[in-house]
Amino acid sequence: MDPVRYKIRECRDQEKIEGFLRQARIGHLGLVDGKLPYVVPLNYVWTEGKLYFHGAGGGRRNHIMSDNSEVCFTVCEEYGTITDPVPAKTDTAYMSVMIFGQAEPIADLDEATHVLQEMINKYVPGYYNRPLSKQHVDKYRSAVFGGPVQVYRVNPYHVTAKESPIEAEKMYRTAMNAGPEI
Repeated sequence: MDPVRYKIRECRDQEKIEGFLRQARIGHLGLVDGKLPYVVPLNYVWTEGKLYFHGAGGGRRNHIMSDNSEVCFTVCEEYGTITDPVPAKTDTAYMSVMIFGQAEPIADLDEATHVLQEMINKYVPGYYNRPLSKQHVDKYRSAVFGGPVQVYRVNPYHVTAKESPIEAEKMYRTAMNAGPEI
């Protein structure tokens, strides 16, 4: 794997990377469909050093992964523009992580239930008054709910992260986002 080229932006703080992956809401799954790229935005969870997502059991994404399970999953958040008196030094505050690995469908009902509960905890915390049952997940993965629905795990073999931190005093502000004048 190629290292991060722009070393000054490389983030090696594992706690920061883990926290970012736990809180960010959308990632982009990159696949190779023959010779063509195919990228899909997804909800996901990062737990126990692995990435998980779910979706319909059929379709192009799953067909591609059955032919080539190598994936790249990218998560990025942009925090605003960093200004500078020198136009060429104007920059963007951001954090991004790229996860390279192999995607595999999860057959184990306990693991699938755990992952789907983690997704509920992340995207709708406190909404449901009881945890998911294995029976519900088993039905969800069957044709009962129009499925099957498949849960996938990405086992990472390489993770890179880059960031350009927010510089509060240099962040671009317009009349719309600056707040009231004092």
